[in-house]
Amino acid sequence: MMKTIRTLFIVMLAIAAGLPARSHAQNTNAAPNTGGAGAVFVMTNAADRNEIVAYKRNTDGSLDEGRSFPTGGRGSGGTTDPLGSQGSLTLTQDHSFLLAVNAGSGDVSLFRVHGANLSLVDRVPCGGSEPVAVAQHGNLVYVVNAGGTSNVTGFRFDHAGRLRPIPDSIAFLSTGNSGAASLSFSPDGQFLLVTEKATNNIDAFHIQIDGTLGPIVVNPSVGPGAFAVLFAPNGAALVSETGPAGGHNAAAISSYAVAANGTLSPISPSVPTLGAATCWQAVTPDGHFVYTSNSGTSTISGFSIAANGALTALSGTVVATLPSGSVNLDIAISGDGKFLYTLNSGTGTVNIFGINQDGSLTSLGDVGGLSAVAGLNGIAAI
Repeated sequence: MMKTIRTLFIVMLAIAAGLPARSHAQNTNAAPNTGGAGAVFVMTNAADRNEIVAYKRNTDGSLDEGRSFPTGGRGSGGTTDPLGSQGSLTLTQDHSFLLAVNAGSGDVSLFRVHGANLSLVDRVPCGGSEPVAVAQHGNLVYVVNAGGTSNVTGFRFDHAGRLRPIPDSIAFLSTGNSGAASLSFSPDGQFLLVTEKATNNIDAFHIQIDGTLGPIVVNPSVGPGAFAVLFAPNGAALVSETGPAGGHNAAAISSYAVAANGTLSPISPSVPTLGAATCWQAVTPDGHFVYTSNSGTSTISGFSIAANGALTALSGTVVATLPSGSVNLDIAISGDGKFLYTLNSGTGTVNIFGINQDGSLTSLGDVGGLSAVAGLNGIAAI
């Protein structure tokens, strides 16, 4: 009875304040809250002091630079894509928390998100060596560690923003030093996929009821240069491919269906991006479009995603061209699906694009102020 009265009291206070009522146990799988101020976050990956640079996003997509927030850990340093990964900076599904890997100190930082402000609430060992990417689904968080023997490690994520290691959750990839580059949960939370650059494999793990992983199922990529994997909302797995060595603008993107046994079946194999070094990708929240960041040609390519996961290039395929030497790395889309942002390590800038109804992009300028020699990696947007 007392618990019921307390719950009713919280709801009444929320109504009186004009706020949505919320239970004590936060639902981290809820629809993203895109109300209020938007923001874009970039990770410096600096070796001496890893930091998150936060930009306030205005309604027209423009960015106002805010503060820098230390992760409490160390990055790997370097100059051009030193982590070789997608997902080094990841927002939780409800945009309430931000996860960041610290490759230099071997741990993961967790921030609570307050618009364009962050507060560090937890930092935990990564369960391996050189964490390069992190993913979250519901109360599960998994980190992929590229160093040493290459593994993934699981954590429970609670409503207070704490990460607790899951016993016996460490799972090894197909080989040591596999060049692990990214990981992604399926929308139904049944599978975790991991890409290996060195072997050109896509590993599938079935997620057990206790949060641990089933045996690895190794799937060869249909095209050379598998880099990043990302699930579309309809359950299709999208994999960016850098292409064959020596190929001229020969990068591609593929889509796959994931079977119940963890095997992948190509839906659209190696659709050309007409760019070079296609590594990063981002899907619009409604699942209609996917964009790739082609750092070798300083371009962005766009594709529509059919209900069955088939990919079709948008008109011209290349939907945006950045200044030469941008070395555009990671890519992110705002929570309302209206804007796309790229992290440009060559110029220390973030480029801004408006996403039109037909999937085409409109350039809205850029914002600078980042160090082009800090080893920038990771971008996320709300």
